[in-house]
Amino acid sequence: MTTTDPSTLNAVTLPTMADVLAARRRLAPHLSRTPLHRYPQLDALVGTPTWLKHENHQPVGAFKVRGGVNLLGRLSAEERARGVICASTGNHGQSIAYAARLFDARAIICVPERANPVKLAAIRSFGAEVIERGADFDEAREHCEELAARHGYRYIHSADEPDLIAGVGTLTLEVIEDRPDLDVLIVPVGGGSGAAAACLVAHAVSPGLRVIGVQSSAAPAAYRSWREGRPCTDTMATFAEGLATRVGFALPQQVLREHLSDFVLVDDDEIRAAMIALLDTTRNLVEAAGAAPLAAALRLHEQLAGSRVGLVVSGGNISRAQLCQLLHDAE
Repeated sequence: MTTTDPSTLNAVTLPTMADVLAARRRLAPHLSRTPLHRYPQLDALVGTPTWLKHENHQPVGAFKVRGGVNLLGRLSAEERARGVICASTGNHGQSIAYAARLFDARAIICVPERANPVKLAAIRSFGAEVIERGADFDEAREHCEELAARHGYRYIHSADEPDLIAGVGTLTLEVIEDRPDLDVLIVPVGGGSGAAAACLVAHAVSPGLRVIGVQSSAAPAAYRSWREGRPCTDTMATFAEGLATRVGFALPQQVLREHLSDFVLVDDDEIRAAMIALLDTTRNLVEAAGAAPLAAALRLHEQLAGSRVGLVVSGGNISRAQLCQLLHDAE
């Protein structure tokens, strides 16, 4: 499998189960398996047996590190020396910065102005250069692409990268190994790499497992792209930065259109309520994108009744200010 610039996407080969298994071997020296836990209070809230895949326990507090380590681990020494660059609202940037430190590569991370300070501090702590540019992710991404073209950096798209998807696929492989009897897995969708990876692995290993994607109704570009079968651009007004993309990305959408069982939208208020519910029922601090699967499960509770449900807690990187505001609003 080769990793290709997204401008030549038609030439990119989708990752296979063999790529996911190779990624697991590549990640083993660097990342530990994350737990899959069940909580009685959460079962009662959802109304059916429910397990959380705790990607908030990763060393960068989010699932994307799996893809970053896999991709950086496959780059040539020349590519690492030349430098890698990406755009991110935070977690993809943390992933690339963390992996770049592991493999002694220069990393430049472009983020929107006023990005999550917890994520920015972590990116800098891994030794990456941070460039704050633009009002949102897509403006940061456009600047990132300009820099990559100008300086010859290896541009790492946040979703249109087969090696990222293969790395993230190890998450779902662990879930299925731990609970092969799961009926449903709900995955948050921003760019869509996590949901696409889940679909590929479920299709190969557990065809009966239904994968459901969830996105904020305040940033529904990926949802609309999936529903309409074409790339769509939409508003990006959600507070959940991990779900905030203005366009549907081509490579994940290709997988989602073929294998995703369903895709739902939830309101930002439902996500906030799910964040509080996770704190109350599991004592876990979860960022907005990571709580979106619970919001979806609560919305879908009637059709999920009697099913064994897995929820991907994609990350726990919430800032102090965000937490204070969340708790204040919940009073």
